[in-house]
Amino acid sequence: MTVIGAVAPTGLRSIALASRYRSDREDVVQSFYVPALSQAVSYSRAVGYFTSTSLALFARGIRRLADRGGKMRLIASPHLDAADIADIERGYELREVMERAIVRELAAADSERLLDGLSLVGQLIAQGVLDIKLAFVERDGRVGLYHEKLGILRDESGDLVAFTGSSNETMGGLIANFESIEVYQGWVPGDGSRALRLEADFDNLWANDTSHLQVMDFPAVARDRLIEVARDRPDRAPHESDEALTPRRAEVSHLVHLRLPAGFTPRNYQGEAVKGWLSNRGRGILKMATGTGKTKTALVAATHLSHVLQRREEPLVVVIVAPLQHLVDQWVDEVETFGVRPVAIYESSQRWLPAVEEQLTASRLGQRPVVVFVATNASFSGARFQEILARIAQPLLIIADEAHNLGSAAYRTALPTRATYRLALSATPERWLDDEGTAALTEYFGPVVYELDLGRAIELGALCRYRYIPRLVELTDAETILYTDLTAQIAQRLAAGESVTDDSDSPLGQLLRKRTGVLGHAAGKLTAVGQDVEQRTGAWFQLIYCAEGRRPGEPGDPPGPRQIEQVMDLVGNRLGLSAHTYVSDTPRRDRSGLLRRFGSGNDLRALVAMKCLDEGVDVPDARVAYLLASSSNPRQFIQRRGRILRRAPGKEQAEILDYIAVPRADAPVNFDVERKLLIRELARVNEFGRLAENYGDTLAALRPLKERYQLMHL
Repeated sequence: MTVIGAVAPTGLRSIALASRYRSDREDVVQSFYVPALSQAVSYSRAVGYFTSTSLALFARGIRRLADRGGKMRLIASPHLDAADIADIERGYELREVMERAIVRELAAADSERLLDGLSLVGQLIAQGVLDIKLAFVERDGRVGLYHEKLGILRDESGDLVAFTGSSNETMGGLIANFESIEVYQGWVPGDGSRALRLEADFDNLWANDTSHLQVMDFPAVARDRLIEVARDRPDRAPHESDEALTPRRAEVSHLVHLRLPAGFTPRNYQGEAVKGWLSNRGRGILKMATGTGKTKTALVAATHLSHVLQRREEPLVVVIVAPLQHLVDQWVDEVETFGVRPVAIYESSQRWLPAVEEQLTASRLGQRPVVVFVATNASFSGARFQEILARIAQPLLIIADEAHNLGSAAYRTALPTRATYRLALSATPERWLDDEGTAALTEYFGPVVYELDLGRAIELGALCRYRYIPRLVELTDAETILYTDLTAQIAQRLAAGESVTDDSDSPLGQLLRKRTGVLGHAAGKLTAVGQDVEQRTGAWFQLIYCAEGRRPGEPGDPPGPRQIEQVMDLVGNRLGLSAHTYVSDTPRRDRSGLLRRFGSGNDLRALVAMKCLDEGVDVPDARVAYLLASSSNPRQFIQRRGRILRRAPGKEQAEILDYIAVPRADAPVNFDVERKLLIRELARVNEFGRLAENYGDTLAALRPLKERYQLMHL
């Protein structure tokens, strides 16, 4: 029934406001913010934190209010990093530190969309529509963030609406997250006193009259910077329609969050590793045996961290660094199972730069709570990506796969000092013959926060049991002569004071590398491996590791054959196994196909490789490994062993055959020098044998050699 003479409500009273808004029932932005701001002439807002992106969103939201002559007061907590807080607690001038933090935030705005939003901010400040103050907690000499969230709206009639709740006015706070607010209408009995109390709280804040809180004016230098942006971009400020305070929910349907894959439950040791890293404030090294799931462990850690930051309404940028392109591809696939589509960083920057810039902008705008980039060591350390790293103002997590590589002088200077969170992964974080590089890694990433060695991993069932079969192969007469000559030259240089380093280009390094080549390419290894493969021609999932390069010869001799070609001829042609090489020259597009064929169990019986399978390549189905060459660097043989011990359906035990070339018993070698060399070789053999199911057989096979060189104690 229509009442004659009744006056229709106006202003805030004309809106059918609810007492509570919650994300599971309605769109908080469209249901509350848009209609309320469309009727208000003043808007007072206190929120959790200030960023350039949230500031741009505030301005866009009050455009309609400004067009009607309305004004807004904003109180926010400055975005302080650890260095800012440390400076304040050391007694630095508060205003200077706050000013530095705000200027840093504005300097991080580099996208067109974000600059357009800040241009509108500058216009509103210049017009006197928007006034900003900064708040922070100060108690007992310590500084904290102001995290209260409340809002006050008044219309032309003076009617009041106040609200309080969980959301910040950022894209993440208003749209991406699950939020709720409580609303108090000044004209409703019971609500009026609450609304007035919230308004009084805000007024006390604005007047800097709240215990334990400091509220200061917005820095003049930042204010001038915003007005300058507006002056430089007079026609670029976005115009807000009646329909939107911020982009609608449909526009951010691509939002992604890190989450555990369906059906995946971390193993207990993975949970312990993550706990150890988080307990060390998100820094440290995971020293875990090859094949125990370091990749998934790292992503579980990143997922936990992202959830913590999400509760603070902070985004996370994750940069994963891996040595080679195929490892980047593997990481990309793995990250996608955790709910985020990362950007692969390698090859030309023209290929990846647009996606990087787009995702970083979306992160700053609150549209992407997590951004993940996966880069090769080379692209990560390149000038283009380093320039991007320097501009990232969001919380940053660096994950280093095969982290020992980043300890080199060429790479360690590229590690960003402003990364709050740092995680290094390696079965062997200690760098071979490089104490300085090892120390640099520990200094940057932190200490080892969790360690899982091979024996424990096998005991826990993370890796499979294995048999180890060492094969002693004697050098031929020609190989013995060359080997003896090289050993004599090495002994002379060592006696002259030259040191063994990882510099393979030094004269001593070249001699050592050539002698290693003689051992690796020993002709007797082909005969021995042929006999062993022939006994296993019906077996699937076989890996054959060959020596690098060509067989060394005397000066002036033509280049010798490549062992990998000899093995392919032996295995593929003479023994008739379906086999394929997997080397650095194998096109990247073909590698995943080869691994699929190998893992199918009905196509390729063997992969023949050199070093390309050493780091990170996932071949869990491999059951048998033939090691024709392996350096004395522990990293290489530890990785190769781990590669063959990964678990797979139906795989209960692996087998490792190791071919060890030695001079004949009557060879004219220097006993002391040869004994020292053999000690290093036996360190590898003992490491392989001690955890094998047949350790007694290993000791029996090595006994004649140990007796010859008086090494029975090893």
